Amino acid sequence: MSRVIRVVVGEIGTNCYLLHSQEEIAVIDPGFDGEKILSQVANLEGKITHIINTHGHIDHIGANQAIKDATGASIYIHKNDADMLRHPAKNLSLLMGNIVQSPKANMLLDEGDIIKVGQVSLKVIHTPGHTQGGICLISDKFAFTGDTLFFDSIGRTDFPGADEEQMYASLKKLKNILTDDMIIYPGHGEWGGFSEIKRINPFLKFSN
Repeated sequence: MSRVIRVVVGEIGTNCYLLHSQEEIAVIDPGFDGEKILSQVANLEGKITHIINTHGHIDHIGANQAIKDATGASIYIHKNDADMLRHPAKNLSLLMGNIVQSPKANMLLDEGDIIKVGQVSLKVIHTPGHTQGGICLISDKFAFTGDTLFFDSIGRTDFPGADEEQMYASLKKLKNILTDDMIIYPGHGEWGGFSEIKRINPFLKFSN
């Protein structure tokens, strides 16, 4: 049995997710508030084995250091965003006035990679647009879509390294992969079923 727990962190409300399967826990997008995240994990039977960043912006990597220091878990990020972990200008922490330098990644991800968390297999789908190394993580029942796809919107494409044309190509790609019965867990805002998101989100209509 597996479960997904959402922990909303930081002033801009990043969705950090705890994927708990058997005795393994993956922390997905620990943007801020490391102590808050760790306190949630303390209520679970298992240990943190994975820290997975869907992309390299500060609001998704800001607590990497705290989680890694406390647990020794490995950090996973797409190879195209790996340098953002160590560079405050690239991860936008310099812009926000809160300098963040995450530990280096232990595992550099690419399209089609499989991450095993307990009994759950997460397939890495490369979805550039918000950043060059943005990813979504797809299981057979749910997907973590980071800042690529929100419930009724998409991630911004006006940051350095973003590309609107790539974003729409990534959305089209996701539409061909996700199924209506999947639960979508985005990087910000509410989660929901993909069938409802397709009906509500105007950007999915534009990506035909």
